Amino acid sequence: MVEVRYFAAIADAVGKSTEVLDLPPEATVGDLRRALSTTYGPDLDPMLKVCAYLLGDDLTRDDRTPLTPRVDVLPPFAGG
Repeated sequence: MVEVRYFAAIADAVGKSTEVLDLPPEATVGDLRRALSTTYGPDLDPMLKVCAYLLGDDLTRDDRTPLTPRVDVLPPFAGG
């Protein structure tokens, strides 16, 4: 189980700020992106590709990064 928290434009796109997904323990950021694209439609994938993923204290965009129990999905913010 992974708690996924969404912020700003990505929260608007999925229509919620948080949800819990049933992903296997070995799941990666790439697996999360594929699960979200499957759930919310392929139009979400371009947005997910430019998001950063906060896993604990580590910020990544690498699809090979293993997930932690909580993941924050952060779209690019204006000015940074």
